[in-house]
Amino acid sequence: MTRTASFERHGPVPPASPVVLSAPHGGRDYPDALVEALRVPPQALRALEDRHVDMLARDARRDETLLLATRARAWIDLNRAEHERDPQIDDGAHLLGRPLSTKVRSGLGLVPRRVGTLGQLWRGRFAADDIAARIHADHRPYHLALGEALAAARARFGVAVLLDIHSMPPLGAPESAPRLVVGDRFGRSAAARFGARVEAVARLHGIAVAANTPYAGGHILDRHGDPRRGVHALQLEFDRSLYLDAALDAPGPGAPAITALLRAIIDAITDEALPSALAAE
Repeated sequence: MTRTASFERHGPVPPASPVVLSAPHGGRDYPDALVEALRVPPQALRALEDRHVDMLARDARRDETLLLATRARAWIDLNRAEHERDPQIDDGAHLLGRPLSTKVRSGLGLVPRRVGTLGQLWRGRFAADDIAARIHADHRPYHLALGEALAAARARFGVAVLLDIHSMPPLGAPESAPRLVVGDRFGRSAAARFGARVEAVARLHGIAVAANTPYAGGHILDRHGDPRRGVHALQLEFDRSLYLDAALDAPGPGAPAITALLRAIIDAITDEALPSALAAE
């Protein structure tokens, strides 16, 4: 394991599998500067976390490369582009001169402004240099490491597949709502056969699954998925009630089953990738 200030990297070099795992929203490291800037209780920021999804990824992994963010999403969101800076809280946002994305307008930009119904998170604004420092120290190193891992996997196997692992609040009643959403940017970030394999595995495990709605994937898939070059990227959104307790806070009794499901998905994607890889070799 190699660790930097803001993320952990697990797995051998060169990679032992064409599958690369990423958990960008599981971090629970809240720097003092962040806590001091809050106008809400620190516990409120847990709603921004993919709570304990890092546990699922760590426990499901065997020899795959895995990147785990340790910094909290409230500090910087690795699934947003560098330019998605919010002019309502960031003094450097206006310098970019770019239109605001839907996520930024809703308060979920590179540094989130809102969570749930609590309104504004921060007591004041952030200096342009503050956000730039977070980009240089945390955002760019994560994406550099992820890009390098995918490039190494593709170089060795002829193909690489990123599974970007997230969790979501329940979408509705368990008997009718999807409990896993597979995103591929509506076919732009991965060949359809990879999403189809995930959906088949989920159904075998009794998990209702949907594709791209309401989560099609974000910046990580846009940046790293390139099917034409043999790099595919999928986002997996697991219903938190599947593996957390009733308060959606601590690991619950369902965690082992969802870890097993994620392992089965990894195995299926590896199986789907390797014939292409062997053909390329």
